Amino acid sequence: MALTLTSPAFADGEKIPRTFARDGENLMPPLRWTGVPEGTRSLVLVIEDPDAPRGTFRHLGIYDIPFDQSGLSQGADPGAGESFRFARNDFGNKAYDGPQPPPGHGVHHYYFRLAAISEPRLGIRDEVGVAEVWEKATRHLIEEVTLVGTYER
Repeated sequence: MALTLTSPAFADGEKIPRTFARDGENLMPPLRWTGVPEGTRSLVLVIEDPDAPRGTFRHLGIYDIPFDQSGLSQGADPGAGESFRFARNDFGNKAYDGPQPPPGHGVHHYYFRLAAISEPRLGIRDEVGVAEVWEKATRHLIEEVTLVGTYER
């Protein structure tokens, strides 16, 4: 069975509800995954917007997610006693920050990328950015899956 990533909040290729945008409640959408491949020791999740005016903008990076976890609840945040770690996003926060494309810039695509990796911990410092987390995770990649949501202001 292949690794799958879904959200009960939006379907692949569909609009992300305003509740999950920065101009809404800025809550992280709930996510579910299945089919974690054999040999996976942990998971990594990033959210990227390649349509940003200055190039790819990273909204979230979570790493050291236990391999036996099957998803993330709505509003998951670093202060909730979770067993995983947050990287610093491009807003400068160690948290989820939802879509906030410039008004009138058109539809932006948000890539929720989940990686199953062969290491239980990435062993990186606390102040690391999302791009560095993803780069290190791909060195230990077993399988990757992507869920895409859209948003426009």
